[in-house]
Amino acid sequence: MAHEFKQIDPNATSGAKVMNWFENRFPTAFDAYRVHMSEYYAPKNFNFWYIFGSLALLVLVIQIVTGIFLVMHYKPDADKAFASVEYIMRDVPWGWLIRYMHSTGASAFFIVVYLHMFRGLLYGSYRKPRELVWIFGCAIFLVLMAEAFMGYLLPWGQMSYWGAQVIVNLFSAIPFVGPDLALLIRGDYVVGDATLNRFFSFHVIAVPLVLLGLVVAHLLALHDVGSNNPDGIEIKGPDAPKDAKGHPLDGVPFHPYYTVHDIFGVTVFLFLFSAVVFFVPEFGGYFLEYNNFIPADPLKTPNHIAPVWYFTPFYSMLRAITSEMMYVLIACVVLGAGYGILKSRLPAAVKGAVGVIALGVIAMMLSIDAKFWGVLVMGGAVIILFALPWLDCSPVKSIRYRPSWHKYVYAVFVVNFVILAYLGVQPPSPVGEKVSQVGTLFYFGFFLLMPWWSRKGETKAVPERVTFKPH
Repeated sequence: MAHEFKQIDPNATSGAKVMNWFENRFPTAFDAYRVHMSEYYAPKNFNFWYIFGSLALLVLVIQIVTGIFLVMHYKPDADKAFASVEYIMRDVPWGWLIRYMHSTGASAFFIVVYLHMFRGLLYGSYRKPRELVWIFGCAIFLVLMAEAFMGYLLPWGQMSYWGAQVIVNLFSAIPFVGPDLALLIRGDYVVGDATLNRFFSFHVIAVPLVLLGLVVAHLLALHDVGSNNPDGIEIKGPDAPKDAKGHPLDGVPFHPYYTVHDIFGVTVFLFLFSAVVFFVPEFGGYFLEYNNFIPADPLKTPNHIAPVWYFTPFYSMLRAITSEMMYVLIACVVLGAGYGILKSRLPAAVKGAVGVIALGVIAMMLSIDAKFWGVLVMGGAVIILFALPWLDCSPVKSIRYRPSWHKYVYAVFVVNFVILAYLGVQPPSPVGEKVSQVGTLFYFGFFLLMPWWSRKGETKAVPERVTFKPH
């Protein structure tokens, strides 16, 4: 059915007439603006934790725009890649600024995404009815890691080259298909020109398209079910108080209230972002490693090879899985299976299946090299996040109304994650190995035991309406 044109008062202003002209010819855009901005009601009690989603969107735009300008001068050729980056830095007008904005933006992206995910963890934003929103968010995180890894190779410095060599070789530890999979990723028997071209095409074209699609899906799914809030109270449910027009009394239109809120957050972020770009773009070797200012040399291995900082917590978990650690993991499997068989109320057939599966897993753990299990643990550390909506069994969503000791559990989880990140940057050592092994066990214990510990303790009374104090 054809769209019916809206009439406008002949005495209206020129601006109103122009807007009416566009709305009559592109009504979908104006409907989307109303649905997702001016008529999208968000809880009125958002706090500063809720700025990181918009900041992630801002950094994504920065990365795309700066990436376009870098591609204009970059050469995806093993003989020219490093020189082309130096050319951008030294000879292209403002090229140094574009490159530093892109490299700083990569780290900023992970900082805001980690904080955004932690906010979801604090306030139970993954709980019903937002399971799909969380799954899309975790998929964004996974794709973002792939994008960052492929982009990290492109400068073709020493750490880029050897970091890619180490990480791609990990895939060869997968039984049966590993060597062929590693060969497929590299495009050659060693990291070389074919690898660089593959990573460049994926980094510039394929992965960003997937990333943009997931971001759109994440936002649409969020706006379909509505935003969570620090109290974990649904403001749009059938029992939620509403005005005569059906708008939630505990909500305000996203625009202009939260657009102004986000603009303030963006302003503060850009001050910090600019300070790093102009004064400490390498950030002590964490954002840009000093070894990466040396051209890639396949014949000279750096003294210590480590991925960039935002991968290091998972890299620590990879290094933590040694032959000795395998016996600890086998003990964990035995304890878990034993509890399921002896203490749970599962049917006898299910208990038998648990025992058989546990024996099979133990047999594989004894027969397959620890390197494979390290790769599995590293990947599992990310994949387990997808299951969070079904692991958390607390009767309340928000940390505000959970038992007080839950806050200490979350605090220890954060400290543990930071320690793992630090150890991943450091050269291997006996003490660091033991600490990372304990940290790995705690990381997985936090999630795998969540169905048990999340329901423990006495919760506080959740108010019927959101708690909000006007400023």
